[in-house]
Amino acid sequence: MSDFKYRTIAAQAPDGVAISRWQDYKMLIKFRLTMLVVLSALLAYLIVADAGFSVVAFFVLGVGGFCITAAANALNQALEKDFDKLMKRTANRPVATGRMSMGEAIMIGGLLFVIGICLLAFFNPLAAVLGAAAVVSYAFLYTPLKRISPASVFVGAIPGALPTMIAVVAVEGSITTMAIILFGIQFFWQFAHFWSIGYLGYEDYKKAGFKLVPEQDGSLHPNLGLQSMIFSLLLLPFVIAPFYLGQAALWSCLVAGVLSIVYAFYGWNLQQEKNTEAARKLMFFSFIYLPVVLLVFYIGNI
Repeated sequence: MSDFKYRTIAAQAPDGVAISRWQDYKMLIKFRLTMLVVLSALLAYLIVADAGFSVVAFFVLGVGGFCITAAANALNQALEKDFDKLMKRTANRPVATGRMSMGEAIMIGGLLFVIGICLLAFFNPLAAVLGAAAVVSYAFLYTPLKRISPASVFVGAIPGALPTMIAVVAVEGSITTMAIILFGIQFFWQFAHFWSIGYLGYEDYKKAGFKLVPEQDGSLHPNLGLQSMIFSLLLLPFVIAPFYLGQAALWSCLVAGVLSIVYAFYGWNLQQEKNTEAARKLMFFSFIYLPVVLLVFYIGNI
């Protein structure tokens, strides 16, 4: 029977719980994370589409964005299978455990990549090129760099911010000012987000040789919270700019500005407290920040 038929298999997770094939595929593509990325792209589409909104385009962008993001995640897991085994939070991933072969994961990633690129090409060549750049830079630049330097977060933030830009390009056909603004918001949002996660999983990441957070003398950098605050404050010019460009209502920019200041406050709180509770608060707010800011901009444009 083919491994690609959706069926429950007898493979066992480390804790002895049977894992279904569907669950393995969802784990391979990091389903919840992928859906968050797709949500950001769809909200960016709604922000710029206005009267040009199309249900077909909305659907194609959603599926295309899903395939591109899922492809990058699948390739990432295939390439990191030996390191995932070393971390508690990733030890149960399908490729790491051997429930799925590396070849199968790469084939799934490749298939999703092709489908995603074809769907983005439905809009224009530039959208497809940006989609390809996102996958290549994430899988083949960010992934190996994670074991070399904390600068990997800066590199990874580029493909991580491309979904909103791709959505705008899909509508407007070029890299417009709004495309750069939404890219900037998603780019600078990622630093406090990733550093809070890195703080919480520092020992696990260190065990696997990943260098995702700044260090000093072999330990977490004492100013990690301060750095998170600074990058959060860098969001302010990007969330205020749409008003001055006539592309967003004043109230929506002010709300986004307040949210950015709150985001920065949680970074400062981590700097002061330097504990897992503060890092967890920053992480949870980061999950709220991006979709709420994009939703506020969309509502402000209705």
